[in-house]
Amino acid sequence: MDTSQNYNYKVVKQFAIATVVWGVVGMLVGVFIAAQLAWPALNFDTAWLSYGRLRPLHTNAVIFAFGGCALFATSYYVVQRTSQARLFSDGLAAFTFWGWQAVIVAAAISLPLGYTSGKEYAELEWPIDILITLVWVSYAVVFFGTLVKRKVPHIYVANWFFGGFILAVALLHLVNSAAIPVTMTKSYSAYAGVQDAMIQWWYGHNAVGFFLTAGFLGMMYYFIPKQADKPVFSYRLSIVHFWALIFTYMWAGPHHLHYTALPDWTQSLGMVFSLILLAPSWGGMINGVMTLSGAWDKLRSDPILKFLIVSLSFYGMSTFEGPMMSIKTVNALSHYTDWTVGHVHAGALGWVGFITMGSIYYLLPRLSGKKEMWSVRLIEAHFWVATIGIVLYIAAMWIAGVMQGLMWRAVNADGTLTYTFVESVKATYPYYVIRFSGGLLYLAGMCMMAYNTYMTVRDGEKVTARIPSLAAAHA
Repeated sequence: MDTSQNYNYKVVKQFAIATVVWGVVGMLVGVFIAAQLAWPALNFDTAWLSYGRLRPLHTNAVIFAFGGCALFATSYYVVQRTSQARLFSDGLAAFTFWGWQAVIVAAAISLPLGYTSGKEYAELEWPIDILITLVWVSYAVVFFGTLVKRKVPHIYVANWFFGGFILAVALLHLVNSAAIPVTMTKSYSAYAGVQDAMIQWWYGHNAVGFFLTAGFLGMMYYFIPKQADKPVFSYRLSIVHFWALIFTYMWAGPHHLHYTALPDWTQSLGMVFSLILLAPSWGGMINGVMTLSGAWDKLRSDPILKFLIVSLSFYGMSTFEGPMMSIKTVNALSHYTDWTVGHVHAGALGWVGFITMGSIYYLLPRLSGKKEMWSVRLIEAHFWVATIGIVLYIAAMWIAGVMQGLMWRAVNADGTLTYTFVESVKATYPYYVIRFSGGLLYLAGMCMMAYNTYMTVRDGEKVTARIPSLAAAHA
């Protein structure tokens, strides 16, 4: 049979299932380290179970394993369907799947053992960085090669976001991961001092901006119109959203380095661009939400649409909160506190998690020859359990963070500190327990998704979707 006339759904399905598996693993580690903060004895006096080693494992697992697999799955699906062309190379696509899984397993082994570069979101040592580069170049070849062979003249806006994310992440990874190897497990950054910090947070914030925002906006612009069965609210706004976002995001990184040795003008530049970011971010959010115009009643009965639309609410909230926290006077209160943790997780659990869950719930039945997921009621239960979990998590961290900031800056009339640091830790304890409870609920929702996924795909058929003929493509 001539497979060139069919879409390549095999690699999409592999990445979709891997998304769910790594989601459970990454969130399980997150819940465990949240428990450690409330009950420190849970490190069992074992170095590789300590918070300092498991925390980067958690961030890498949820960002690059859960989020990364979701981006591969959805971008491969969307670029084929909107280009009406099979993936550029089946072999390279398969390499991106197995290569990415190898990266994830290498991270899961090396980070608990203490092999780390010490760079946030870029902790993996240089041999793994090389493998990431090989996989990413292959990914770019497959994605852009598919766009080149497309049968339709137009490049749909979701592909602009996916393409921008692929190019930006390649640039960020190559520059920030430049290192001088000493042994197979140890290297030193090619940069030093404040330059190293600046490059790290140029990378760190744009890992959020491109990996966790631009890529997932590609999902938003495809799956919300499809699930709502409505055209995107404003196509012109989506293009403005794209160009404004990718230009502005690159400059926002210095807001992570307020009140440090970074030159003051650089800090202020990061703050200004962070504030400007509010406009394109909210423009995109409004565009996604308004796509439901005339179809709001579908939210009552469609839990997948609930995930997709509520994710935009969290996107809007996080992209208001981020610019606000970048203002120097606000940052003086929030920096180094759990408010930052609350902000990150509002975006990660609410925006990234929910848009991913909605998109994967959309994909799985179509990749398994089913009309819908095994249990729609279980999707509904997942939505409510996860939403309650997020609210508990972020509310606890907001309250704890503002309290910490106020306690740390409180001074007596004679200039001495009102509270010791230990007193602020003790005051935070109840909020850590609430945060753990919220995380546990979110993990429970992910386990529901895993069971629903298993039941949907276990007796699923191999799906072959035929690519429309050229005449049909232009019809």
